[in-house]
Amino acid sequence: MRRPRTARKLLRVAFLLVALGFGAWAVAKQWDAVVAGFARLSWGALAASLVAVVAALLGAMLTWRTLLADLGSPLPLRPAAKVFFVGQLGKYIPGAVWPMLAQMEMGRDLGVPRSRSAAAFFLMMPIQLATGLLVTLGTLGWDRYGWLLLLIPLLLVLLEPKVINALITFGLRRLKREPLERPLTRRGMFTALGWALAGWTAYGVHLYFVAPQGGLLFAVGAFALSWCLGIMTFVVPAGAGVRELAMVAVLAPQLDQGSAIAVALSSRIVIIVGDLICAGLAGIAARRTSM
Repeated sequence: MRRPRTARKLLRVAFLLVALGFGAWAVAKQWDAVVAGFARLSWGALAASLVAVVAALLGAMLTWRTLLADLGSPLPLRPAAKVFFVGQLGKYIPGAVWPMLAQMEMGRDLGVPRSRSAAAFFLMMPIQLATGLLVTLGTLGWDRYGWLLLLIPLLLVLLEPKVINALITFGLRRLKREPLERPLTRRGMFTALGWALAGWTAYGVHLYFVAPQGGLLFAVGAFALSWCLGIMTFVVPAGAGVRELAMVAVLAPQLDQGSAIAVALSSRIVIIVGDLICAGLAGIAARRTSM
């Protein structure tokens, strides 16, 4: 059992190192253009971008909180924010399970069954992918990204509550765990989808502040597409390298390569800072509430 686990861990580390190596090579190759691209970014634009990122992260938290409540564990806003934002820091560790494990453990302290936390966590991925792909089609154009339509029927099936509930029940049965007390409802799913779409809009505003050349709609679609590609490569922490590579490619019609790399790196840094700010503020707010 240990050998396959060790091999998978080595494969992930190797993939990450290769991705980082290609990323570093691309930056070094275009270093002068990258420096010039950063020079064109103002502190005001970066600050506004950070505010938009915090709003987008809040939308993601509300998506997760809505799912958890619909499954039978409604949480007050501050404790929910702490569980979600602190747990999300685990996405920077290689492996896709760390945020889920952290949310399961912190949620248990609030009376949330582990199976319910796991279900809400796994439901986030198809919701983000489906809404992200729809946003991409609606903003970047059907002629160029029409091939994404091939994925949407599958995602829509996975977003049907009856299908989701059956899959969750099957998975819990295989794990010899108790079934969920409350199934997911269509109302809960639509509410979660609404918060997810709000999050994509805020992420697009974040990108627009650092790369306004293509307009707001283009920024929304560019970020949604690059993020979806990053999510689908879950073997690396938070889609590291993949999202930046995709963003550079999507921004190519509007920016030269050096400027596009600068924008992609700026976006990554701002999001990391946003994650840290949200986790810190949520932890402080939850502690004050408990006091």
